[in-house]
Amino acid sequence: MPNIDFVGKRSFFIYLSIALILFSVIVIFVKGFNFGVDFSGGSEIIVSFDKSYTIDELRNGLQTINPDYATAKIIQTNPGGGTSDQFFYIITVRDSFPTLEEKQAFINSLEQSFPDSNLIIEQFNDVSGYAAREIRSYAWYAVIIALIVLLAYITIRFQFSYGVGAILALAHDVIITLGFYSLFGIEMNLTAIAAFLTLAGYSLNDTIVVYDRIRENRTKNRGMDIERVTNKSINEVIVRSLNTSLTTFIVVFIMLLLGGRSIASFAFGLTVGVIIGTYSSLYIASPIVIGMVKRRKKTQKA
Repeated sequence: MPNIDFVGKRSFFIYLSIALILFSVIVIFVKGFNFGVDFSGGSEIIVSFDKSYTIDELRNGLQTINPDYATAKIIQTNPGGGTSDQFFYIITVRDSFPTLEEKQAFINSLEQSFPDSNLIIEQFNDVSGYAAREIRSYAWYAVIIALIVLLAYITIRFQFSYGVGAILALAHDVIITLGFYSLFGIEMNLTAIAAFLTLAGYSLNDTIVVYDRIRENRTKNRGMDIERVTNKSINEVIVRSLNTSLTTFIVVFIMLLLGGRSIASFAFGLTVGVIIGTYSSLYIASPIVIGMVKRRKKTQKA
């Protein structure tokens, strides 16, 4: 078993986490998020041609349909992962087309803008602005409700101080991961929310392992102070935590590299979240418990 002084360096890591949270909040306010169609509304059209176009050529063609499409997001993609005679592009515009007639009129305009290219509409996803706002609201409600339920679970299984430590660690993980989404311009959509909920469960599982060992060691070593108990407990589970995190990280990182655009938001959230979650379980959740336990003892003595 290793004998590393995790607890003795807790002040440094708490200040590091505060700096990361402040950095993330600043990035989020300055850059904002790259909301997908799920959250912003509009239409996402996957098209294919039998000839290659540059992004500027596609954008110029779209502007002949509507000058507002100058801000359209265009991404070249290769869904097959190999060579093909067809060239695929994902076009995202802010307009939604609620009726079949409007949708067909847009498709006809696309065909007129790119003649002699054998344009094929592979997929057409359309979300109205009202529906997007509703989806976004319900998605964040899901995250908040999940955190409240997790707080109740930890409080019942351990103590309220443990629940506070776990929830603050989860909030730490979510805020920093959100900062990375904003910093790298990763699309924020429903799969990203799924990543946050998965991250909450994964990080909490890691935290519970540490908390369970702390509770066991406090029972076995009643005369030992909380700092030594916590440090001993972390050292006893550190190898298990790192092995679990490493194997999970390898899988989600490969998903991020090879999984394609459809799961990129999910894989990115877990790739970053696994690292942040493991770190917070060791250096954030446990030190918070130390502070609250010591504060409670002082209150009881007074």
